[in-house]
Amino acid sequence: MKSESRSRPPTDIRRRGYAVNLLLFVLLVAGIRLWQQRDMVSGSAPRLPGVTTAGGPLPAHPVLVHFWASWCPVCRAEQGSIADIAHDDPNVVTIAMQSGKAEEVARHMREQGIDFPVLNDPDGSIARAWGVHAVPASFILSPDGRIRFVEVGYTTKIGLQVRTWLAGI
Repeated sequence: MKSESRSRPPTDIRRRGYAVNLLLFVLLVAGIRLWQQRDMVSGSAPRLPGVTTAGGPLPAHPVLVHFWASWCPVCRAEQGSIADIAHDDPNVVTIAMQSGKAEEVARHMREQGIDFPVLNDPDGSIARAWGVHAVPASFILSPDGRIRFVEVGYTTKIGLQVRTWLAGI
């Protein structure tokens, strides 16, 4: 009888198992995110060269620099959020990474209904300067041009807005 009084009820053991599994999952996700962001720049944001695909100038002080690709299904899922933010703030710069020549990117934008400013990066040189290995990737910049937040993978509109607010924009 003494051994029965000392044993834990099955529900306690099950809860402990769930907690351990949750902790392992969180550690795995954190490790993957750290690996994805290993080479991404921090501190002062690199200069963005060129003009948009529409021929317009880039904002002098971008607040969101978002890398995407026409071949990326996650980028397509996220583009509505980016479009909403770009319509609310003219200081958003998006970069089509390795998505083809200017005319191919323009055709993709028409087909997808994308009307936010896009800078084409056909050879990935801009992405390399920013340390981007995977898309989508977003950089939130503070008013002084320093990178405050980096996100790789799908991010919600509210997530980007909260980070922009936290960056003091």
